[in-house]
Amino acid sequence: MDDKPVARMKESAFGNSFLLGHLKKVRASIEKEGQLTKAAVKSVIWKGQPFGLTDDLEKFRLELEQNPDGLGKAALRAKQKEKALAFIERKIQSVMRNLSDCEEKEELEEEARQAAAVLPSAKKLDKILRYESALQKKLNGAMSHLERLQRRRLGEHLPAPLAMEISHAA
Repeated sequence: MDDKPVARMKESAFGNSFLLGHLKKVRASIEKEGQLTKAAVKSVIWKGQPFGLTDDLEKFRLELEQNPDGLGKAALRAKQKEKALAFIERKIQSVMRNLSDCEEKEELEEEARQAAAVLPSAKKLDKILRYESALQKKLNGAMSHLERLQRRRLGEHLPAPLAMEISHAA
């Protein structure tokens, strides 16, 4: 089976929620049936098809069927249930960590998208900065003129404003 859907699912909050839902259903089945059943494994599907998680569960189910210690039926079933629940719990914990990370990442990405949507384009920002610079120059000129007028009103004798042009010759 193709594991690409699982890899992509692990990269999103939605995908991890999907995986978590399947794993919780499998855990409930194990608790009810006392073992990881073929039916529980086959219920783990994506778009009507088994996928990587299904393969992992089926491989694990086949491993559980082995009885190298020669245990009796009841002891084997109890051991299988314990191992299956531990396996599913590890998978659930892993998916829950991924889910938390993805939710945080997606929240930050959404905040960044919203912040970017508020800012004008680079071209418009450049134009705004040019306007601001021109207005700042006009304000400085008006402030200088006001200061000169106020000083003249107070009786100071002021020489004519000096205009300098500075150029750099190469």
